[in-house]
Amino acid sequence: MGGPEVERLIALLAKLPGLGPRSARRAALRLLQHPESKLAPLAAAMAEAARAVRVCSQCGNLDSADPCSVCGDTHRDRTMICVVEGVGDLWALERSGVHRGLYHVLGGTLSALAGTGPDDLNLAPLLARVRDGEVTEVILALGATVDGATTAHWLTDRLRPLGVAISRVGHGMPIGGALEVLDDGTLAAALRARRPFQ
Repeated sequence: MGGPEVERLIALLAKLPGLGPRSARRAALRLLQHPESKLAPLAAAMAEAARAVRVCSQCGNLDSADPCSVCGDTHRDRTMICVVEGVGDLWALERSGVHRGLYHVLGGTLSALAGTGPDDLNLAPLLARVRDGEVTEVILALGATVDGATTAHWLTDRLRPLGVAISRVGHGMPIGGALEVLDDGTLAAALRARRPFQ
């Protein structure tokens, strides 16, 4: 096989989410077979991203501007903050186009098993943003997991005294989901989160 440079490229690619050793090997081969059209532009884009991208000081998003393009958008509803676990969740919501307010990235969820406590999360800036008075609603868009529920309850206890409305995204059946393939927790959540049929 290739030399140490090729092996290092494969090893680094294999660390990316969704790429195991075999997929990384195939990706490295494709990149190396077309260095001018694939490898060089990818390397340049990665170097530029490493140089320019930073964490938004307001919400925790990743962007080349601070504040990020979401926080800097004057057309957004500044009375709503949608709280998400990670930047990937923020990007997914932005792709959907359903939320036109602001965001706050926690950087994880409370987890006794993982040893993640309140001090490990980006919580203080959220509470400060709510205390500033412009925010009237906080939407908790955390995963339908034990850690997500624990974090939502913990946040609710801290946000409620600040007089802000607190809501949570609905959990349950995905669009196009068949009942027979859903787990018991998802089915139970779907039944509890039912709304009148219109």
